[in-house]
Amino acid sequence: MKKGLAIATCLTLLFGVLAGCSNSSAPAEPTGSTTPAEATKTEPMVLKWSINNEPPSMDPGIAVDADSFDMIYAAFEGLTSYDLNGQLVNATAESFTNSPDYMNYTFKIRKDAKWSNGDPVTAHDFVYAIKRNLDPKTASEYAYQLYYIKGGEEYNTGKGKAEDVGVKAVDDYTVEFNLKSPTPFFRELTFFPTLFPLHQKTLEGNSKWANEAKTIVGNGPFIMDTWEHKSRIVFTKNPNYWDRDNVKLDRIEIAMIEDNNTAFSMFENGDIDWGGYPASTLPTDAIPTLKDEGKLMVADNPGTQSVVFNTTKPPFNNKKIRQAFAYAINRQEIIDNILQTGVPAAYGWVPTSMGLKPDGYFKEDPAKAKALLEEGMKELGLSTFPSVTYTFDSNNTNKKLAEALQDQWKKALGVDVKLYTAELKVYRDMRSQANFDMIRFQWGADFNDPINFLEMFRDKTGGNNHPDWENAKFKELIDKSYNEPNLDARKKILLEAETILMEEMPLAPINFRGSPYVKNDKVKDFIIFPLGGAYFKYTSVNP
Repeated sequence: MKKGLAIATCLTLLFGVLAGCSNSSAPAEPTGSTTPAEATKTEPMVLKWSINNEPPSMDPGIAVDADSFDMIYAAFEGLTSYDLNGQLVNATAESFTNSPDYMNYTFKIRKDAKWSNGDPVTAHDFVYAIKRNLDPKTASEYAYQLYYIKGGEEYNTGKGKAEDVGVKAVDDYTVEFNLKSPTPFFRELTFFPTLFPLHQKTLEGNSKWANEAKTIVGNGPFIMDTWEHKSRIVFTKNPNYWDRDNVKLDRIEIAMIEDNNTAFSMFENGDIDWGGYPASTLPTDAIPTLKDEGKLMVADNPGTQSVVFNTTKPPFNNKKIRQAFAYAINRQEIIDNILQTGVPAAYGWVPTSMGLKPDGYFKEDPAKAKALLEEGMKELGLSTFPSVTYTFDSNNTNKKLAEALQDQWKKALGVDVKLYTAELKVYRDMRSQANFDMIRFQWGADFNDPINFLEMFRDKTGGNNHPDWENAKFKELIDKSYNEPNLDARKKILLEAETILMEEMPLAPINFRGSPYVKNDKVKDFIIFPLGGAYFKYTSVNP
């Protein structure tokens, strides 16, 4: 599984002022730059932001959604993070070492790293968090991200003990990880919230600590000052943060605006400083004009949008019927008429940037789709196609996508598909509990490797295995890839695994991710992480 160290260096940050922009070429401001206005400012520096929904959780071990993660990255920090040049850098850790076989990593914690209440951040906080997130009682959907750690999977699945998990505090400021197989990308993975430290006394004293601003104790650049549920969140600069001198914002004011048309109108009126990703979703009707005016930017992060099939019940327990629905989708029509951002159509699940099979595994074929549907119905003993529903989370773009899919399936297959739109929390619950026939699902990379898109389907009970699909050969290949030290051989193994996934089609890829946005020109040094998401640490809002 030796991938070398190219992963971190090949990632590209998307600054609010340059990279990933389809119509912008403004240069990035240098790290730590200070304008004369900043140097003499007397008014607090405030960023006005928005999110679509109430964050379901501020708990780094529990959160699974983008809005929660963006808030967590403001209030918490892991061993590593990203700088303005797009490089993975030490954060709460001041240094690290790894063994030549990438099976042991040791991190030294900064002695000036503190929790927002002033307590020191120690190696014990990382050990506590990881074992707590692996505890089956915690029910962390991202626990599998910790399976690279020796004994992690065994503890999480009830087959091992907490004391056998390969993470320990060598001393108060040294944390050591022992991994079950060579993992060159493990340092990059420490940037993910599931590996963030947690303040043990806070968690043990209040099971609902992550639900209110006043009880959240974090170690990031900002403190959550106000959380008016379903209305607004306010962050203020954390005076105990170890790198507070590089934090320019005094306050972040975040409005919760479910309707994207409303959010865009507020941006146009100057009430918020950002429109579109990662704050919200730009209305599709606004995109052509913004593109013509040269204002539209597109964040190009690895990710895939898809339709997930519930493989546990008819009719989508039949492979041919799943294939029929996948082959009947006219992806380019959706990209041209709805998304309008020029993103690539997806004919595989793993993004092409990760290099398994850039040309994909299938193509649209309405005639073949119709034949497969008839064969599948015959295998299930169906004379008429049953009523099925496509579920999606509510926003205007997703609604238009749903209506397009409904129309395409009717034209190509003669099938009437019902549509159901659910409020975000309900949608997520339905998805996690397999309470659907078909459901929209977009996955963005947690780290830059194909395994991140494939291992979620290793086990039927996996936290993000929404189709509840399992295949013995696929699982065997994933396990084999974990222990393959040769890069080329590992790629072939993962290619074979994705081939099985796309043959079985538990989900139908639609398009690879490309997220449009516009911004106030006064906003500088805002970071869209290489793999997606918002980071406010270096941001400034200049007069």
